Amino acid sequence: MLDPLFTTDAMREVFSDRARVQRMLDFEAALARAEASVGVIPADAADTIGRCCRAEDFDLAKIAVAARDVHWGATSQDVIDSGLVLQLRDALTLIEKDVTRLADVLAKQASVHRATLIAGRTWLQQALPVTLGLKLATTLAALERHRARLAALRQRALVLQFGGAAGTLASLGSRGLAIEAALATELNLAIPTLPWHTQRDNLCEVATFLGLVVATVGKLARDLALLAQTEVGETFEPAKAGRGGSSTMPQKRNPVGASIALAAAVRVPGLVATMLAAAVQEHERGLGNWPAEWDTLPEIVLLAAGALDAMAGVVEGLETDVARMRANLDISQGQILAEAVQMALAPTLGRNVAHELVASASRRARSERRHLRDVLAEEPRVTAVLDRDAIGRVFDPQSYLGSTDAFIERALARRG
Repeated sequence: MLDPLFTTDAMREVFSDRARVQRMLDFEAALARAEASVGVIPADAADTIGRCCRAEDFDLAKIAVAARDVHWGATSQDVIDSGLVLQLRDALTLIEKDVTRLADVLAKQASVHRATLIAGRTWLQQALPVTLGLKLATTLAALERHRARLAALRQRALVLQFGGAAGTLASLGSRGLAIEAALATELNLAIPTLPWHTQRDNLCEVATFLGLVVATVGKLARDLALLAQTEVGETFEPAKAGRGGSSTMPQKRNPVGASIALAAAVRVPGLVATMLAAAVQEHERGLGNWPAEWDTLPEIVLLAAGALDAMAGVVEGLETDVARMRANLDISQGQILAEAVQMALAPTLGRNVAHELVASASRRARSERRHLRDVLAEEPRVTAVLDRDAIGRVFDPQSYLGSTDAFIERALARRG
């Protein structure tokens, strides 16, 4: 019942039982063709094996308890690992599409909201004015880094596993490397420097890469969920019938897309840790740690796909309340621009004096529930430097955005 919430149909199919078996059968058929090409087995045997390597012809329940091997010279781990790599090739193609989709909608929204003022927050407190476009552009930039990581990752992770019982291909004599080359060609996989039965860094890299992606998506989800709180009310997930409601409270509009991404962000780090722990394997074949990967890595991939899909939908239909954003900027009665005042005074008064003067005025403004601008206008040391019009200009949040627009433009330009 819960599985559909946390991944996509396409990714679920990649890691279905039938797909897992088919990818192992793909290895078996390719191995038979490769061995036939160098004369290890007859060509008609390779043809027969190939015709039999169709998952739909097998009872998967019976296969799960079978122990018979049909692969000459290879070990079961060669079949399972290479089959997994084939699954990962399909999976990473889907992940790349998901990352691209989310990046595309972020770029669009960052452009639309590049000048939409919103309170920047540090330590969950208002800090300085920023724009919604900048908040979204920071995630866009992170996704572009992930796209670069993925391109490099493919070169290391999508490689053949073929080493035989102890990683030597001894059972194939002098023809081991020729079969390896033919098998890699058949499967369209790169040849690694050595078999990697107990060197799991490539799979751990996939896991940690996806952990980084989920962390980025989770950060976006956290921010948008916080902005959707009733007391904040600045952004909202797209409203659809049957989405985000409560079974008992008809007024609720829950951030369900964010909840899916955040659930993944909670679960994936522990699964990545399992992959890293399982990587410490004994000698030429580990005991128990290799099987620990079997469910762990697919679950990481499934959760990452679900998180990306959920947040792409959220950002694509993101609703904003610009008036509420502006009202929230004013909620501190000017104190969000205290740094701007300090920086305007510092060249004349010195940084330390300016800092203490503005801090003292901020405390007074809070205690008297007055706007900071009005308190500062009564301070002779301030008015000696800034007249009333100048003070007013300092308290315009639009004037204290620094390089915000340039940063957004840079992110959009690198997106292409």
